[in-house]
Amino acid sequence: YTAVVYSSMPSAQPLQRLLKSLLRSTCLAKVLIVWGGESPAPVVAKLLQGTGLSPASGRAPVYVVVPPQRGISARFAPHPLITTDAVLALDEDVALTAEEMDFGFRVWQSFPERIVGYPARSHYWDDAKAAWGYSSKWTNEYSMVLTGAAFYHRYYHEMYTSWLPESLRQTVDAAHNCEDILMNFLVSEVTRLPPIKVTQRKQYRDTGQGYPSPWNDPDHFVQRQACINAFATYWGHMPLVRSSLRLDPVLFRDPVSNLRKRYRRIDRVVGSGRS
Repeated sequence: YTAVVYSSMPSAQPLQRLLKSLLRSTCLAKVLIVWGGESPAPVVAKLLQGTGLSPASGRAPVYVVVPPQRGISARFAPHPLITTDAVLALDEDVALTAEEMDFGFRVWQSFPERIVGYPARSHYWDDAKAAWGYSSKWTNEYSMVLTGAAFYHRYYHEMYTSWLPESLRQTVDAAHNCEDILMNFLVSEVTRLPPIKVTQRKQYRDTGQGYPSPWNDPDHFVQRQACINAFATYWGHMPLVRSSLRLDPVLFRDPVSNLRKRYRRIDRVVGSGRS
């Protein structure tokens, strides 16, 4: 798979931490960093220095690209460097282990038409407001898997860029928000199927370093509520499909010898917290 990381933070530390974990993945073909920051784009050699690796270390190659048109939708733009069918979309402050990524990829191989990933969200109808609502609460169902940490087929980059109307992408870019919701609408509209959540992880972001996060902005949730209603209005119906399925490794938390487990470290991932 190709990891496509959207990066815009001035500090390189979150990106370096992610690369250190990502480059341990046994299924990784290459890393494409899409730079959306105001400062000059990072240099690959310097990024790898912070991970203890070198460009000649034998790991998957890392590339930095600066899109001609800035905006959050640039993370979904087709690119000639994306040659694998599988894309792992990542935010730069994601905290996943290499085992989680490898397991997610194996699951995606069985469901290549769907979004397969880690952070799940849901929609609901609010009778009092006569509008759709957006929720990050952990319940028995979900209808979205956020593309801050998710696998999908590279063909959806073409559909997002060429098939969706420009007005929807402009809405996303103006708010610098909701591109993940729009991608979920697109895939569910095409497949009529829900996404798939993998592993029990709830907190998938590195929250302990004090970096600014849009999730701490009170307007962030308000924008996402508005986006869901705007997208549903465009489609004329609600394409999102609910699911209660979560996939874990077969021996997940099974009381057998740890040596028999393929994904041993996933058992230790803490499943608490809210993202």
